[in-house]
Order: sequence, then structure tokens, then C-alpha cells
Amino acid sequence: MSATLAAGVEGSNPLLNIGIFALFVIITLVIVFRASRNTKTASDYYAAGRAFTGPQNGIAISGDYLSAASFLGIAGAIAINGYDGFLYSIGFLVAWLVALLLVAELLRNTGKFTMGDVLAFRMKQRPVRAAAATSTLAVSFFYLLAQMAGAGGLVALLLGVEGSGAQALVIAVVGVIMIAYVLIGGMKGTTWVQIIKAALLIAGALAMTLWVLGKYGFNFSNLLQAAVDKAGKAGQSLLGPGKQYGATGTSKLDFLSLGIALVLGTAGLPHVLMRFYTVPTARDARRSVVWAIVLIGVFYLFTLVLGYGAGALVGPDAIKKAPGGVNSAAPLLALELGGPVLLGLIAAVAFATILAVVAGLTITASASFAHDVYANVVKRGKTSPDSEVKVARITALVIGALAIGGGILANGQNVAFLVALAFAVAASANLPTILYSLFWKRFNTQGALWSIYGGLAVTVILIVFSPAVSGKSTSMFKNADFAWFPLSNPGIVSIPVAFLLGWLGTVLSKEHDEQKYAEMEVRSLTGAGAEKAVVH
Repeated sequence: MSATLAAGVEGSNPLLNIGIFALFVIITLVIVFRASRNTKTASDYYAAGRAFTGPQNGIAISGDYLSAASFLGIAGAIAINGYDGFLYSIGFLVAWLVALLLVAELLRNTGKFTMGDVLAFRMKQRPVRAAAATSTLAVSFFYLLAQMAGAGGLVALLLGVEGSGAQALVIAVVGVIMIAYVLIGGMKGTTWVQIIKAALLIAGALAMTLWVLGKYGFNFSNLLQAAVDKAGKAGQSLLGPGKQYGATGTSKLDFLSLGIALVLGTAGLPHVLMRFYTVPTARDARRSVVWAIVLIGVFYLFTLVLGYGAGALVGPDAIKKAPGGVNSAAPLLALELGGPVLLGLIAAVAFATILAVVAGLTITASASFAHDVYANVVKRGKTSPDSEVKVARITALVIGALAIGGGILANGQNVAFLVALAFAVAASANLPTILYSLFWKRFNTQGALWSIYGGLAVTVILIVFSPAVSGKSTSMFKNADFAWFPLSNPGIVSIPVAFLLGWLGTVLSKEHDEQKYAEMEVRSLTGAGAEKAVVH
């Protein structure tokens, strides 16, 4: 059975898969073209004219956040590691409470287009904006690399494409379509792509969940028992903690570190933060997060059934042997349930997922460069919105080209560690600075710079010298060993260090502007003076 399944994924109907995917791309491009007719001002391009409602933006946030890693990766992790795999879902979901309670509403009121706006409100414009843009571009680039590398692996799995040349071609195609979305539609077009993709992903996961549960009489206990039976001797360990992370004290600490980075990283992810600007009021920003929490929570409950369902119906051995390894659990389950047609649909949804996420990342990175670096650092605020948007479009082309090149180089690398890296950088460089800016009146420019650059540097250095990069069979460089830091994820060290550096830099500096803080506090809490929606 495992041999036929592995061959089945390679021998599943590639033309059908490509056809369904092409149909999705054509429909979304038509919608993006229609959306682009109203993209006239900088606010339209960066923030969709702040015209989306709370529920629409909530669906788009879930579309932006549920990446290929969360769909394919978590289903696979649950199929192989059971309980430990599901802890990823818990981390990703709990993270939204931090975003809801501490960041969403206040950010919508104080900013205009980017994270740099919030920091520059009460500090020296140029150094702070340059720092914010640096960390935004770093997080976006790591996240983009992970998605593009994932695209290559996914194609190998679903189209039976062997050889790095063909995979490189597919990564290039994904990159070109993504650039088209961003250049033509701006934030409005990208948001509609994310809304459609979220609806498709949740509908596909719901259908498969009901199908799997139906096979076991809608009894979850029966499903768990079937997964345990299929796994053989190791079956019982799927139902309790410790299968993936419980071997040693170091591995437990590593998991805690990963959990901290996931929970605190989300509220610092620039492409998530930027979505709060696409709604007319702070109330809508709050509503959109509530919608996102509900949709993402429901989706992660589906992954629990899909993961154990893949374990029960396909089996851990067949999943590990299939091209794509752990990531193949959901597609193999689709093939087992509904044959090549369902596999084709799930494949297209997974592609759509990658496209929507990379488009969101690209527009965020290009907006940060054009708005923070070009308009406010280089031109010192003396620039027209039209030239700023032009620079954003050129930046999107450059970022797209870099993402394609980087994705081709990173193809075949461990995608999970790239995503964890992005979250660790977001939690270390962005979150402390945002929280201090919003809640601590003494905070100043030096504190912000120390916390962003310090957090970024500590995170990257610890990751370079961690087992994720060298010294293990699962590392990026398998044959080298220069790892002296024992944890794969540095969050447990780098996040406290960044908070400490922000405090230290502030205390050692004489700069102190309480009036600006008072103004910012009123604006962040009441919305007085906040950016308004654009009506065409």
C-alpha cells in the first residue's frame, strides 16, 4: 500500500492539478485587475484605502497567517508526532491573544502604513525608521524564503516533478504571479486574494475533516484508536507529550523556547501588523482580530482530525517514505479519501496558500522600504505620495527577484527552521520596541535602536551557531559542526535580551519627551487624530 501511495502522489494526475491551480490564478488575477481600478493614492496602495470591514479583514488576516507551513506542516507533525505536533497549533493560536489585547487597536490608531510610523511618532524620525525597516525586511525575507522553498518541495510532491531545474522553474512562476498581484492590485488586490484563499482553505479542510470523521462514525476516540493501531509499537506515544521533544532536558527547553517565539512573534510580524491599517477604525481592527482568532482556531481543530486521520488511513511509514516527507500527510490523505480529484483540489489550495502569503509579505516589505527608508530617511519627508508608490512598486520587483533567487537556493532546506527564525526575529526585534513605545513613557530613540538592532543581532548570531544550521543530520549544513548554542530556537534567550537592551538604552540616554507620549497615549486609546478611511 505504501508503495502505491508514494507512486500515486507522483503518478496523480499532474495535468488536473495544474489545471485547477491555473483556474485559481486566472480568477484571482481578474479580481486583482478589478480592484486595481480604485488604487489611486498611497493609502489605496498600502492600506486598501482603509475600506475593508472588520469581518473581511479578519478573513484576510487568517488567509495571510495560515501559511503552507501551518496547513501541510502541522497536519504532518500531528500524523507523525501526535500530541507534540498539535502544540504548534496551540502556540500559533494563543499568539493572537497577545495581538488582540496589546497591539491591534493601539497600532491602528497611532500608525499610518508601517511599524515605523508607530515608533517615529515620539522619537527621532530617521534612525528609528531605518531600524524599523531593517527588522521588517529581515523578518519578511526569512519568511519569504521559507514559503518559496516550500513551494519547490510542494511541487515535487504534487506534480511528480523531479530535478532541481524544474522545481526552480516553478519557484520562478510562483514569484512572477506574486509580483503581478502586488504591482497590479496593491493592498486591495492582495487582500481579496487572501480572502478567497482563506475561504478555499477552510472549506477544503472542513470537507476532509467531515469525511475522515464520517469514516469513524463521527467518534474522535475511534479515530485516535485507529491512528494508534496503525502506528504499531510506537502508537501509544502519539497520545501523550514527549514523542518529539521529550527525550532530554535540552529538547524540552528547546520546545519551550520555540513556544515563546511563536506566541510573542505573531504580534511582531510586519505583514500581520500592516493588516490592521486596512480597516476604517480601531473598533474594526479589534473585530478583525476576533474574526481571525475564530477562523484560525477552527482551522487548527481541523488539522487535529486531518493529522490523526492521515496517521490512521495512510500510516506514518507511508508518509515518511513519500516524496515531500512529513509535508505529504495532507495530500496523501486527500488521495486516500477522494482520489486524484480531491488531491488536485487540495494541491491547488496549498499553492493558493503560498501565493497569498508571499504576496502579503512582498507588499509589506516594499511599503516599509518606500515609506520608511525612501520617503522619510532619504527624502526627509519631502516627497509626493505618487513617487513613494512608484518606489514601492520598484521595491516589490526587487524583493520578488530576491525571493525567487533565494527560494531556488533554499530549495530542499528545512523550511520549519526558516519560519521559526522569522518568528524569533519578530519576537526579539519588533515586539519589545512596539510594547515599550505604546506603554512606557520614558522610552526613547536610543532604547528603540538598542532593542531593534540588539534583538536582531542576538537572534541571528544564536541561530547561526545553533543545531538548526550545523552539527545534526537535520541541520542546514549536515557535514559541518560549528554549533556552540544548544537550542535550535533562540527565543528564550533573545527575547529577554531585547527587552533588557531596550530598557538599558533608554535609561542611559538623556532624551525624554513626556508631552509626545501623552499625545500618543490619547491617540492610541481614543483614536483622536487617527488616519481616516478614503472614500472614492
